[in-house]
Amino acid sequence: MLDTEEGWDALIAEALKARYLREGEKGWEDICERVAKAIATGEEEYLEFKDLMVRKIFLPSSPTLMNAGTELGQLAACFVVPVEDSVEEIFDALKTAALIQKTGGGTGFDFSKVRPKGSQALCVDGVASGPLSFMKLFNEATEVIKQFGRRRGANIGILDVSHDDLIPFIRAKHVEGNFRNFNLSVMVPDAFIKLVEAGSTGEVWNPRTGATVGAIFSEIVDGVWRNGEPGVLFYDRINRDNFTPKLGNITATNPCGEEPLLPYESCNLGSINLSLFVVDGKINWDSLRETAGKAVRFLDNEIDINVYPVPEIGEATRKTRKIGLGVMGFHDMLLNLGLPYDSPEALELAEKLMEQISRAAVRESRKLAAEKEPFPEYENSTWELPMRNAALTAIAPTGTISILAGCSAGIEPVFSWVYRRTRTVGKEFLLVHPLFEAHFKPELSEPDYLRLLEHVYTHGTLQDIKDPKIVSEDEKRLFRSALDISWKTHIDVQAAFQRHCHAGISKTINMPADAKKEDIEKALIYAWKQGLKGLTIYRTGSRQHVVLNLKKSGN
Repeated sequence: MLDTEEGWDALIAEALKARYLREGEKGWEDICERVAKAIATGEEEYLEFKDLMVRKIFLPSSPTLMNAGTELGQLAACFVVPVEDSVEEIFDALKTAALIQKTGGGTGFDFSKVRPKGSQALCVDGVASGPLSFMKLFNEATEVIKQFGRRRGANIGILDVSHDDLIPFIRAKHVEGNFRNFNLSVMVPDAFIKLVEAGSTGEVWNPRTGATVGAIFSEIVDGVWRNGEPGVLFYDRINRDNFTPKLGNITATNPCGEEPLLPYESCNLGSINLSLFVVDGKINWDSLRETAGKAVRFLDNEIDINVYPVPEIGEATRKTRKIGLGVMGFHDMLLNLGLPYDSPEALELAEKLMEQISRAAVRESRKLAAEKEPFPEYENSTWELPMRNAALTAIAPTGTISILAGCSAGIEPVFSWVYRRTRTVGKEFLLVHPLFEAHFKPELSEPDYLRLLEHVYTHGTLQDIKDPKIVSEDEKRLFRSALDISWKTHIDVQAAFQRHCHAGISKTINMPADAKKEDIEKALIYAWKQGLKGLTIYRTGSRQHVVLNLKKSGN
């Protein structure tokens, strides 16, 4: 019988029951044993992998936790499925996506090759219906599949900024509920952003439609301001880190944007729980590097035992053997170190953490290349020394696995110290951040502590509490949550991690409800200058249905 106490315990119990527990399994350790046995190649690895997961030091992504050691056997979280221009090829892509999603994988599509609406159709006497018409089919297929799956299907639809149907694409989600199973992103080259930055907004970007740089950029900004979409992906920045350019340029990512992939590639994700590496106020760097090495072996093993949905995915994945090792619990680590999220020390630490993890991952991949063999396309890669994996690091949002680990998600700041979380099954949980509770509950009387919780639950912040006996100025600096932090700092933190991250990063750039469109314009240009591969901006209150909520506004 699962323990279902209120708050975090109930949330974790619900997540285990709804998604991860298989027949005969009673709790977390049973899941870890099943997964470790499936992934490990020997007794020593089995014990190491199980220990990492039981102690929640490192966790693989949800498909691995769900499917490892089962008949299904599909372990990867991220896929990119190519979409060509003919009806036959488009429906082939739809079929492939359905096979991926029924096993818990997320799918990314670049629809830029689909001819625009109204143009001459291929091989028939008629006109094309355009990418949005086909995206509706993909969206409905995902809706059907998620009704019987353990994990909701997810898609990203990407369109190049030069596509004739770009404006309808950007506006596709202006009405909430449209394309609800899609994230939308626009792929933008450096040349476009440079024109925006230079003020050359009157220049015609698309001669076929007459759309100017300024008109297109304004549409993107307006969409972001309205409801956070589209996201923006920076094409040239992504392809500067394409380690196998001879295989082609990268034009698509997984649904959350942290894993740019070539057509038919998949990627196994896993995350190190940074919050557990602070001992007596100091980071155990040796342990962190050792964990990164073990995690690389774990994720590399997955490639060989994975049951791929279609042969093309297995072939493309084994050619490059990309993995996505990332982190979670960054904000919790900062709290344990007594560092505010928006401090210079936090930025320095962010860069050092990813540098150390990436270096350790590269060392382990080189060892694996010597022990086994390099990835098959190594000779066609930009790596100078033999590597087992073409790319190693990516930072995922870690939505559910961070709940299991009991830590903050990815590299995000804590949304609020007290909030409601809505699960996909419709249940809601009232949560108090454990480190917030551990800090304030012993310090305050019960009435004062309850008043503090009510205030934060209602307002999402403790910055406006004036009584120093309740919250001191030092505590205000330390306990800043997502909306207390400037959009510039959000981008700076993402950029600090990105400097030593092979793939990309999934992170939300939070803005307050009263943010102006000019703020979004500045943020997009600043993110490009800082070297981000992409970003998602969310203005508080711009959507009705969100996962994390406060009491007062429902946002």
